[in-house]
Amino acid sequence: MQGKLVYMVGPSGSGKDSVLAALAADLPPDWVIMKRAVTREETPANAYAEYLTHEVFRQQQRQGAFALSWEAHGLIYGIRTELDQHLQAGRLVLVNGSREHWEQVKQRYAHASLVWLTVAPELLLQRLQQRGREALDAITLRVQRNQHIEQQFRHRLGADTSHNVYMLDNSQALDQTVANLRVQLQQWHKQSVMRKVG
Repeated sequence: MQGKLVYMVGPSGSGKDSVLAALAADLPPDWVIMKRAVTREETPANAYAEYLTHEVFRQQQRQGAFALSWEAHGLIYGIRTELDQHLQAGRLVLVNGSREHWEQVKQRYAHASLVWLTVAPELLLQRLQQRGREALDAITLRVQRNQHIEQQFRHRLGADTSHNVYMLDNSQALDQTVANLRVQLQQWHKQSVMRKVG
């Protein structure tokens, strides 16, 4: 495939939806942000989510509707096969994914790159509290678990010389986060074009 897959991950509350929405406001014509199908009840103001019942999702999954799919926190997520069409057309494609699924993504898309969105623990705790979905004890455990996962990943990353991983700090102002992301995406896209030409 000739395009570039960029797989964005981060803990709940890290602001992935906000970052993608802000990036989408000024998206180059050969960049695409994929919608993500999910078996969650529909929530407002998310242009990049498609809500399906569990039964419909499983039926479409059996029919081969998804290029990628995974389960997390009792929900099922999927990225439709249009992903492969965009890559064949040479586009840079962003996917809102799952940290636990990254290894499987690399097996299918060898040239995929990872954006890992990070947030200061105290800010993550505050954001999760503001959402009001969980009790404080559960939120605290979630934040501690995230710190452990991120530490493990950074340790593994120490041996990675492929430059296919970008740790993006979203503790700062959103416009700065998006500006930093845009620079990295431009670099990756340029590399993929050069690889295609070569």
